[in-house]
Amino acid sequence: MTLKTLLLGAVATSALAPAAYAERGEDGHVNIIYWQAPSIMTPYLSGGTKDIEAASLVLEPLGRYDQTGALVPYLAAEIPTVENGGVSEDLTTITWKLKEGLTWSDGTPLTSADVKFTADYCMDPEGGCAQLAKFDHISEIETPDDLTIIVHFDKAMPNPYGPFMGGQSPILQKAQFESCMGAAASTCTEANFKPVGTGPFVVDEFKPNDVISLSANPNYRDPAKPAFATATLKGGGDAESAARAVLQTGEMDYAWNLQLAPDVLASMAEAGAGVPVSAFGTLVERIEMNMTDPSPDLPEGERATVAHPHPILSDLNVRKALSMAIDRDLLVEVGYGQAGRATCNLVPAPEMYASPNTDCLTQDLDGAKALLEEAGWTDSDGDGIRDKDGEKLSLLYQSSTNAVRQDFQALIKDWWNQIGVEVELRNVDSSVFFGGDPGSPDTFQKFYADVEMYANNFDGTDPQSYLQMYRCGNEPKPSSQWQGENINRYCDPAYDALLDELAATGELSKRGEIAKKLNEMLTKDSYTIVPLVDRGRVSAHSNSLGGVILNTWDSELWNAADWYRIDG
Repeated sequence: MTLKTLLLGAVATSALAPAAYAERGEDGHVNIIYWQAPSIMTPYLSGGTKDIEAASLVLEPLGRYDQTGALVPYLAAEIPTVENGGVSEDLTTITWKLKEGLTWSDGTPLTSADVKFTADYCMDPEGGCAQLAKFDHISEIETPDDLTIIVHFDKAMPNPYGPFMGGQSPILQKAQFESCMGAAASTCTEANFKPVGTGPFVVDEFKPNDVISLSANPNYRDPAKPAFATATLKGGGDAESAARAVLQTGEMDYAWNLQLAPDVLASMAEAGAGVPVSAFGTLVERIEMNMTDPSPDLPEGERATVAHPHPILSDLNVRKALSMAIDRDLLVEVGYGQAGRATCNLVPAPEMYASPNTDCLTQDLDGAKALLEEAGWTDSDGDGIRDKDGEKLSLLYQSSTNAVRQDFQALIKDWWNQIGVEVELRNVDSSVFFGGDPGSPDTFQKFYADVEMYANNFDGTDPQSYLQMYRCGNEPKPSSQWQGENINRYCDPAYDALLDELAATGELSKRGEIAKKLNEMLTKDSYTIVPLVDRGRVSAHSNSLGGVILNTWDSELWNAADWYRIDG
C-alpha cells in the first residue's frame, strides 16, 4: 500500500465530544492548572508544550488530530485528500477550503489571506519560528479567493499535513501580526500575549509565568459553545500541588501532566473529588547530549554553538557508556508505574514507525566502565573521576524542576558516579526552562549545560516533521534568537539525506523502514539522544467537568469548547 492510497480513504470521520448541555456561558467558570506556567500565547515563538496548549484555547489550525490520531477539520470545511481532490495526484499541492462565515473574536472575517500570512510569518528567516519544520518544502501559497488556500511544495509530499494542522500550527490574524514579522516577532508583546483568535476563548489578561484570565469568544462559530463564560489557566507550582487541587480539594477542574509517582497519584484519587485520566502516545522522557561546548569561558554568542564541539561528549564511546549505565526499568518503577514503559526509541509509536531496538533496556555498568577504559578515559590520579588528556570527565546535568525529574537525576547521577563520571545537578523552574526568552541563560533551547533531560512529542501520527527537527542548521543559535528544534546540535549529512528520502517516499511500509533508521541514527548509532521512558500522558479532571477527552496526538485542550459542567 502506498501513502497515496492511504490518503484516498484513511482520513477518519471522527465524532467529537458530545455537545455541551448548556448555552454559551451558562456553566459559569472553569479552572485549569498547568504547573508549568505559560510564558507566551503563540506556539510560533515557543516550542514548550505548556505554551502551545495554552494558546490552543484561543488560536486554532485548519485541522486537528483527534484522540485516535485521525485528522478532523476545524477551520477547514474538510480534510483535503487525493479522493476528494484536495491533494493533487502528484502529491505536490494541497488545497484547503475554509468554512464559510468564520470570524475572528473581534468580529472581522477570517480569510485565506490570514492563512497565507501565517506561513509567511513563520518562514521569515529572521523570525526564529519555533515551528519552522512544519512549513518545510513550501514553494508557494496561492489564495485565489477568500476561502481557498493552495499550498505548493517543491517536491512530492506523501504527508502534506505539516502546515496548519494541529496545535503547533494554528492560524494568526494578519491584521494583528503583520507588523510583527521577522526580527520584530518577539517584540510584539500585546499580540503575543493576547492574540485575536477563532477558538472558544479570548484572553482578558495575561500574566507571564503566572495566570491567564479568559472569557468566552462572543463570535465563536457555534452559538451554544463554550459552555463556560470564563476560564482561568493558573500556572506554576508543581505537579503534586496541581494534582491535589483537582483530586483532593476540588479547587481546580483540570490539571495537566501529573508527573507523579504512581502511588502518590492513587492515594490522592481516593479523596473522590476527581479522576486521573491517561493514554500513551509519543511522549518520551530522554536525555539530550550537547554536541557543542557550553563552557562559560567562551565568549557570549559562541557558547553552545557549532563553532565549538563539545570536548567530552563529541566522543561516541562516552555517550554510549552514559546510556549503558542507566537502569530504565527502575526509572519506570520509581517515576511512572503503569503510566510508563522503558524505551530505547525517540519515536515509540505508532507501531509502524517504532524501531524494534531494545539494546538499551539492560543496564550494564561493567560494560560502560570497559567502554570508557577503551576510549582512554581512566582514573589517573585515583580520585574516582576519570580523565583524559587533562580533561576531567565532569558533566553538568540539567532539567526542569519536578519531583520525578529530580528523582531521575539523583538515580542517574549515582549510576554515572559508579562508572567514574563527576556529575553536577541543576534544575530550573519549568516556566523558565521551557520558555522562549532569548535573553535567559536557562532555557532548554540555549542548553548551557552538558546534558539535559525533558520530554516532548509530535502531534498527528506521522513522525516526519518531528525527525526533521534534527536536520543540520536547525539548531538554536544567536542568529535565530535561540529558537530552533535541533536541541542537541546534531548534524549528519547522511541523516539529512535520509530525511529527504523519507519526504519523497509514498509507500507506507517503506516510510516505516526509513523512520526507524532515522530514529536509530539519533539513538542506537550516535547516542546523541538517550531515551529513557515512554510516558503515558496522565492528567486529571474534577468529577463535575464533563466532555474531557484526553488526546495524546494534539493539544490536551483541543476540545475545550465541548467541556461542560455536570450538576450534582
